[in-house]
Amino acid sequence: MQAKKRYILVFVSCAFLAYAYFGGYRLKVSPLRPRRAQHESAKDGGVQPPYEQLPSFLDQADPLGPLGHLNGSAGALAALGHNDSRRSRGSECRMETCFDFTRCYEQFLVYVYPPEPLNSLGAAPPTSANYQKILTAIQESRYHTSDPSAACLFVLGMDTLDRDSLSEDYVRNVPSRLARLPHWNNGRNHIIFNLYSGTWPDYAENSLGFDAGHAILAKASMSVLQVRHGFDVSIPLFHKQFPLRAGATGSVQSNNFPANKKYLLAFKGKRYVHGIGSETRNSLFHLHNGRDMVLVTTCRHGKSWRELQDNRCDEDNREYDRYDYETLLQNSTFCLVPRGRRLGSFRFLEALQAGCIPVLLSNAWVLPFESKIDWKQAAIWADERLLLQVPDIVRSISAERIFALRQQTQVLWERYFGSIEKIVFTTFEIIRERLPDYPVRSSLVWNSSPGALLTLPTFADSSRFMPFMLNSMGAEPRHNYTAVIYVQIGAAMGPNAALYKLVKTITKSQFVDRILVLWAAERPLPLKKRWPPTYHIPLHVVALGGNTRIGAGAGAGPTGQTTEERPSISQRFVPYDEIQTDAVLSLDEDAILNTDELDFAYTVWRDFPERIVGYPARAHFWDDSKNAWGYTSKWTNYYSIVLTGAAFYHRYYNYLYTNWLSLLLLKTVQQSSNCEDILMNLLVSHVTRKPPIKVTQRKGYKDRETGRSPWNDPDHFIQRQSCLNTFAAVFGYMPLIRSNLRMDPMLYRDPVSNLRKKYRQIELVGS
Repeated sequence: MQAKKRYILVFVSCAFLAYAYFGGYRLKVSPLRPRRAQHESAKDGGVQPPYEQLPSFLDQADPLGPLGHLNGSAGALAALGHNDSRRSRGSECRMETCFDFTRCYEQFLVYVYPPEPLNSLGAAPPTSANYQKILTAIQESRYHTSDPSAACLFVLGMDTLDRDSLSEDYVRNVPSRLARLPHWNNGRNHIIFNLYSGTWPDYAENSLGFDAGHAILAKASMSVLQVRHGFDVSIPLFHKQFPLRAGATGSVQSNNFPANKKYLLAFKGKRYVHGIGSETRNSLFHLHNGRDMVLVTTCRHGKSWRELQDNRCDEDNREYDRYDYETLLQNSTFCLVPRGRRLGSFRFLEALQAGCIPVLLSNAWVLPFESKIDWKQAAIWADERLLLQVPDIVRSISAERIFALRQQTQVLWERYFGSIEKIVFTTFEIIRERLPDYPVRSSLVWNSSPGALLTLPTFADSSRFMPFMLNSMGAEPRHNYTAVIYVQIGAAMGPNAALYKLVKTITKSQFVDRILVLWAAERPLPLKKRWPPTYHIPLHVVALGGNTRIGAGAGAGPTGQTTEERPSISQRFVPYDEIQTDAVLSLDEDAILNTDELDFAYTVWRDFPERIVGYPARAHFWDDSKNAWGYTSKWTNYYSIVLTGAAFYHRYYNYLYTNWLSLLLLKTVQQSSNCEDILMNLLVSHVTRKPPIKVTQRKGYKDRETGRSPWNDPDHFIQRQSCLNTFAAVFGYMPLIRSNLRMDPMLYRDPVSNLRKKYRQIELVGS
């Protein structure tokens, strides 16, 4: 009996402990009852569950206090537009739930809706200059398609950049316009670009004036509370004069890079006397000392600033007028980037371009392209609530880190933020990497030069095969080279023909892997027996322009046939399957280089695999009399072009040339049947920001007996000069860079025995 009592006591104790541990209150409100019934029960006098008695984190003074990302004022929350209207645009959207991947499996193409027809008054909706630049960048790119059935993404034809209802660029009746779009489908696979949302006084972030539904927002001034992570894309705020293409390069020069400048920290801008965004800028005068810290503001903006001014406005205005903004940018180590009425600021991109390290004072701001760009390498964070700590923060940063931060500002500016075109294309590439079957570039690729836009992941399985990654990763190019000979004249083949001699010379090179002949001449292909013996070197001949394609194995004559389509001089830069080596030796049929010259140029290229290395050099210059770029073959003290008639380069540039360059550029080459070598030089210099490399001092590299050469045409240089200016216009700047460097072999031209020299034949040719 006593044992039974003990067992009963233990059972009751365990039951009580279990009841207390698992929460007896759950028994009072059944979990199976609807939430609404639970609330009604509580209202009728029932006990409210403890978890419903807890205050909402949204009502706290500092909702994200531990993160240090959100201003703790009620105004800050209002600015973020935290209300139920966010649900109306698909707040739970993810790529898996709000995006149709099946539209993107074949190609990643973008359809732009045509302009809306004129209304009854003969007027069309306003389109701002910046939105027109966005549309132009897309329509003139490889992303664009005019066929909506082939599109992966859709871009609105109506301007959505400025959704401030007080703005002159505000487009009205957007909901009804969206409803008339034939492919809207609640925004699925659509992308909406926006710079400004909301209006006075709260500037609510999600106040667009229409329901974006399942559309991806590419938006400036996005907050951590409103962004749909992995779906929306945060973009930078840019001004109305922002360039369509390229734009100004970064202001930092490699030979003028001091760690410390005249001012340690600087800011010059508007001060808001009251309203959202005023707290931070109203306090900046506490940091201003007029020596190494210059932070000046003005109340002198807006129509009624005098009625709203406070006691400090006059003093602030006088101090503000003492400093020039551009001078501050160029002479400051750090630039303060405080929030304005919205989280983003024009100061951010201006600081990046100037190489002035941004110090961010905008809690909760999602930085542009934050999913890909590691901003810790280029910016400093501060907290709006701890403004007085900013001087100590910037003074504590070492000179080594300042140097690295400033370098990274230039990389990011030039690769992603220097133009509207780059911002739009970066947005597309971020979305493209979310597709299930598309390769994802590494963080190293995104955060180092030349950046993700110029690193096509479809080229190879690993970025280590890219020419600009070889040296940084301690790797070397794969051995040997493929000689690609472009035949445009097609003289009769024989032992005395320039092409015959050239093939014979190449076969003697110790580094050649195979020879590929691109036959673009009108003459028929030479017979098999006419070609020189290549012994162990495979020879492949491809007849361009709808003729025959010929392949050959090692030691055999040309065999096999396939068909190529329309001829173009750009076909010399197609990434042919026969090219398996990293190095490509591009040659014209009448080149007269000897074997030592080929081998020496190849050894130089292996040390500079990201550049063009070769013999014939040309130069560009600015002609003030014509207000245009000039092109010359005269020998000067510099060069900026190495012609691909006798040059080495990495095969990746064939892939870029064919799959990345603007179709406008390729069309220019095709129409002129000229300038493809200049375009290749511009491409490589655009990627590397480095000049080509010339080897030895030979002047002539052409067989002078070839009388039909197009280079003998007197209009040749006029045409090439025209091409050069067209290319610069499409790039948006002049990528070519001048150089005075020339690579010569050891003991070159030294008065010693020729037997002591490694490349003996080089000095036997005339220069």
